[in-house]
Amino acid sequence: MPSKNLLIIFAKNPVLGHCKTRLAAGIGAKNALEIYHILLNHTHQVALETLGDKVVFYSQEVSYEGLWEANIFQKQRQSQGDLGEKMQAAFQWGFSKGYTKIVLIGTDLLDLTASDLEAAFKALDSNKTVFGPATDGGYYLIGQSAMNASLFKGIPWSTEKVLAKSTEQLAPGTYSLLTYKNDIDCLEDLAEHPIFTSFIPLS
Repeated sequence: MPSKNLLIIFAKNPVLGHCKTRLAAGIGAKNALEIYHILLNHTHQVALETLGDKVVFYSQEVSYEGLWEANIFQKQRQSQGDLGEKMQAAFQWGFSKGYTKIVLIGTDLLDLTASDLEAAFKALDSNKTVFGPATDGGYYLIGQSAMNASLFKGIPWSTEKVLAKSTEQLAPGTYSLLTYKNDIDCLEDLAEHPIFTSFIPLS
């Protein structure tokens, strides 16, 4: 029997010119890829520190070598469609495997900790849904204890209205919010982290 907790990680394959494209516009594709590797390594370490089963959903082909150890991380490929359709399919996959609490994250957050993930799973003990709200109006984490497909339909993805439109689908008192955090999406986000100082162009 699988663990009741499942951590889903949505990861883009680290291919030059195909990841962190908004960052690449300001610092170049090579630097953007290097930053993405830093973020991937951080997410990998946080996942290793988190109890429960784990699965990586790749944006392109599934890789059986490299960062995500096959003896620890299950591996799948993201479905076709927009972000909502991809996330819905991933949650449906997890619930079909018998998991009862599922948390999904991306790989864009240097501030993410294992404590954040533990808090998300704990929140699902008393709430059907949990969000990790991002300061840009989106979210860096979503968790469910039962499938709610409405959370993935009609949402204006990649806008500042993502979290607001998502919570509109839910009754008050049925969801929980974690601490607000900032994704690493654009050049301005790098300034918040000393590790990225060398990547910031001189003005």
